[in-house]
Amino acid sequence: MSNRSSITEFLLLAFADTRQLQLLHFWLFLGIYLAALLGNGLIITAVACDHRLHAPMYFFLLNLSLLDLGSISTILPKAIANSLWDNRAISYQGCMAQLCFFFFFVSAEYFLLTVMAYDRYVAICKPLHYGTLLGGRACVHMAAAAWGTGFLYAVLHTANTFSVPLCQGNVLDQFFCEIPQILKLACPNASLKEIRLLVVSVCLFFGYFVFIVLSYVQIFRAVLRMPSEQGRHKAFSTCLPHLAVVSLFLSTAIFAYLKPPSISSPSLDLVVAVLYSVVPPAVNPLIYSMRNQELKDALKKLFEHRLFLCH
Repeated sequence: MSNRSSITEFLLLAFADTRQLQLLHFWLFLGIYLAALLGNGLIITAVACDHRLHAPMYFFLLNLSLLDLGSISTILPKAIANSLWDNRAISYQGCMAQLCFFFFFVSAEYFLLTVMAYDRYVAICKPLHYGTLLGGRACVHMAAAAWGTGFLYAVLHTANTFSVPLCQGNVLDQFFCEIPQILKLACPNASLKEIRLLVVSVCLFFGYFVFIVLSYVQIFRAVLRMPSEQGRHKAFSTCLPHLAVVSLFLSTAIFAYLKPPSISSPSLDLVVAVLYSVVPPAVNPLIYSMRNQELKDALKKLFEHRLFLCH
């Protein structure tokens, strides 16, 4: 691409200037990363190994955990290494790969969350058709569509972003490579093509958001009409974790990309980026396991089995 001859590396935003704070960030993010690996790994193992969890909702949850592992593994190991070795540099190719993979995992996760909203809608509003509408083949096709759409989006945006000529340095005001920060380095009027693509993407993402909202309007109407209090409680227990994950994902991402420029600053951008890129993959397993008794039982069984093998 045209930028390769002039830029060989980018300089990422440092978390701190002093060595003590850099080491503090190293241990903090290492702890978050290990927690994300453990939490998502346990969910993947429990769903894969426990036949009671071989249902559409848990199949999609397994895919969500895989995407969470992918997204946090794309950006956090590099940030951890930079804090440990007091380094800010990332190669041009490394930046391109990081942006592509992160955009791929995040886009696919959003599409998958939309599919999971449809799963909850069918389970609660059309329970008699659940086996027909969400059979094994249909679930695989919907999950594959989420992964495939995320991949196509990532390739398209990465190609467009890195085809834009950059003439305003190589310093990024972020701790990982993301599209808005790279476009800030573009020559005047050179980023219009990517901005148009971003506008189209925002419109498409808004359409998915409307679908999720309408699904939950129908879900809550159906739940409130249930005569049994136990039935309402069970329905809410299966919906609230997904709703919490969607709310966390969207609120942090929307604030990160649509906040007014007047309140923007490198420090605030850094905090918000951590909130939408690092926190959700780490807390999603906790959110899903807190109110889901079947998942709790599967995890308990998994731990008991491991302890039995150790003895």
